Amino acid sequence: MCACTALVVGFVAAINLAVPKLAASALRPSSADLLWIVDAYVIVFACLVIPCGAVGDRLGRKGALLAGVGMLAGGAAISALAPGVTIMLGGRALSGLGAALVLPNCVAVLIHATAPQRRTAALATWAAASGIGGVLGNVGGGALLAVGSWQLLFWAVAGLAVVCATWALFAVPRMARHQRSLDLGGAVVFVGMIVALLAGIIEGPEQGWDSPIVIGTFALSVILGTIWAVVELRSREPMLDPRLFLDLTLSSASLGMLVAFFGNFGLFYVNASLLQYGRGFSVLGAGLGILPLTLPLVFGTRYVPGLVKRFGMPATLSVAFLATAIGLFGLSLSSGAPYAVYAIFLVVVGIGIMLAGPCLTAEIAQALPPERAGIAGGLQSATRELGSALGVAVIGTVLAAGFADRLPALGATGPAPHTVAQALAMAPARHDEIVRAFVTSADTALQVASAITLLAGIVVVVGAAHATRGRR
Repeated sequence: MCACTALVVGFVAAINLAVPKLAASALRPSSADLLWIVDAYVIVFACLVIPCGAVGDRLGRKGALLAGVGMLAGGAAISALAPGVTIMLGGRALSGLGAALVLPNCVAVLIHATAPQRRTAALATWAAASGIGGVLGNVGGGALLAVGSWQLLFWAVAGLAVVCATWALFAVPRMARHQRSLDLGGAVVFVGMIVALLAGIIEGPEQGWDSPIVIGTFALSVILGTIWAVVELRSREPMLDPRLFLDLTLSSASLGMLVAFFGNFGLFYVNASLLQYGRGFSVLGAGLGILPLTLPLVFGTRYVPGLVKRFGMPATLSVAFLATAIGLFGLSLSSGAPYAVYAIFLVVVGIGIMLAGPCLTAEIAQALPPERAGIAGGLQSATRELGSALGVAVIGTVLAAGFADRLPALGATGPAPHTVAQALAMAPARHDEIVRAFVTSADTALQVASAITLLAGIVVVVGAAHATRGRR
């Protein structure tokens, strides 16, 4: 389950390293196209992961898991063969559907296949693997992109998915199914709500935040969210009952997972290009450059359950979000400093991930009964991936807008460049000015991520503190 999870999460991170090559490829993507290529996988993943958890509860977790890994492989192969952006997005969406089947059912398998006394440790190990997966995606993706084209990355994911499917076929036991409705109506409305929300965020800089398209998508998201709540409240067997979020433990843990991955994947999106353009790292060097972030995850995760028992959930989460915010802000100030300084702040961010992941995963799993393990896995996966998508979308749009404002006049005819690759192709002699505009914009984006993580983290900690007092 850790291997399947690392592959699914690593694919989210690895694609960020390919952004420079994709921007300069025959696909000729715009800045909005690049965001959609990165986010199509994550959006489908985030939107469908709760329904796909319900599919596992209803039709069988092992079958859902194997189908998901197969779809991940198929979508990666389609992306590798894509002649244009449209086919690429179709492959990314299919891979996202596969990931949505994989991740919640990995959690469900662990909940049912481990003894109660081992379950907390197993979930903590799984949470660490999901965090490390993002870094493995950076390193593995960097190695592949250093020796080949962006297509090689997708072929490698397809091959690894086949290996994981074969392993799971023999390793995963079959489990009891639960006769519940799949609530297709609620699932469809939920997906529409999330897609509309993220479409507005991604298209904002391209279309203008006051454009009818962007305002319309945000309004549609609010309307669909209201309809979804009404549908679920009236359903006899809702996919996800909104009343569950009246439980402060569940609501604060879900928000906390979203906030943690907002900051982390916002960093992943910026970091890959920042190391390549700002520091002159190769694509492999950029992948290896994120490794310091994994040190706390590798060596500290096993101590987190003990820290929670000793100091409590609110105190542990306070340190987690504070560390993440300080790390992101420190990275924004050290883009011109020696890499050793940059690496120290990566370790600080890693401490935040190490503390937040196991705590929040266990809280969500314990808030729902074991027979709803697929939904529990879906909920924690949905909040993770929604946070990841929002992180990439918000930080990516801040970066794009800042770059456009700071880019010097290049004196070329035609449309203004939206990426560093496009700007360098138009005016290679102005390399230093173009890179400086990008680095400054990336620093601003990291500061925005730091501020949002800190402020939202305060809300999460307050909710966790109230929930803890309520249980006493």
